[in-house]
Amino acid sequence: MSRQAEKEAFWLGRRVFITGCTGFLGSWLTAALLDRGAVVSGLIRVREPESELVRSGLISRITQIPGELLDYALLKQTLTDHHIDTVFHLAGQTIVGVANRDPVATFETNIRGTWLLLEAIRHTPTVRGAIIASSEKAYGEQSDLPYREEFALQGRHPYEVSKSCADLIAQSFAHTYGLAVAVTRCSNLYGGGDLSWNRLIPGTIRSILNGEQPVIRSDGSFRRDYLYVADAVRGYLMLAQNLTEPGVRGQPFNLGSGCPVSALEVVRTIVALSKNPEIQPIILNEVVHEILDEYLSPSKAEKAIDWRPQYTLAGGLKEAMDWYKAYLNS
Repeated sequence: MSRQAEKEAFWLGRRVFITGCTGFLGSWLTAALLDRGAVVSGLIRVREPESELVRSGLISRITQIPGELLDYALLKQTLTDHHIDTVFHLAGQTIVGVANRDPVATFETNIRGTWLLLEAIRHTPTVRGAIIASSEKAYGEQSDLPYREEFALQGRHPYEVSKSCADLIAQSFAHTYGLAVAVTRCSNLYGGGDLSWNRLIPGTIRSILNGEQPVIRSDGSFRRDYLYVADAVRGYLMLAQNLTEPGVRGQPFNLGSGCPVSALEVVRTIVALSKNPEIQPIILNEVVHEILDEYLSPSKAEKAIDWRPQYTLAGGLKEAMDWYKAYLNS
């Protein structure tokens, strides 16, 4: 069997457990794993009818585990009963504004939920390894850019702190107990299926497709690193396939484009791709407790697993706009 054939056959029949499978990234990752022949079990707290996993019907092809991330007994039983080989931990509270309003619930889900899952993994011999989703927010505000994996994690506000803590806890389990764990720190993901309309890209696309002015909450100058969700999924799968390799095991990895763009640039790119080039954004300039510039260096992932983004911002946005157009028209 060729090396390429081995890569393609890796997931065939492999038993996978995903927390957050009905979320934006989770839906894409679940679809990719099913397409590769994996046997998927997913933890489902609430069956969201608008989840792409539900809308596409793919949810019927996985073993649905109803319950909470904070239920240790359920996590342990699921890993054992389903003979899980690989875990992808994506579940969490992901909205910065919600974290600021309700820090305790965010800390419970993002921090305690992570250590409970890792403890369940530690006591389940069948589990080969796990990918734990952190975020670029785990870095907090840094004086040097781009963010690199060796930087200290120094979140200050609730969401950032929750990701810094979960990230370090995952590394602690890897280094203390020898678990094959890798941590992903993704930049801002975008693509079809993200229905969080308060986010810049989904909200802007919906506004423009409806012939309305898009809204920028900041002054438009905040720079972020945007990554098309298909590139993120490819990174997750490549890391998972290499979890037991010395250069991956116990390591954090940035998954990002390395090319920061301002909110205003993103909106202008979407406008340029649309049929309404005369539309101008409304700039509210009301953002507080957010970092001005954030972007990642993906060089570690490039060296360790030969991963790099395949989509340009314009290319990813074009595919995303096609998805939203079909969704809104339906």
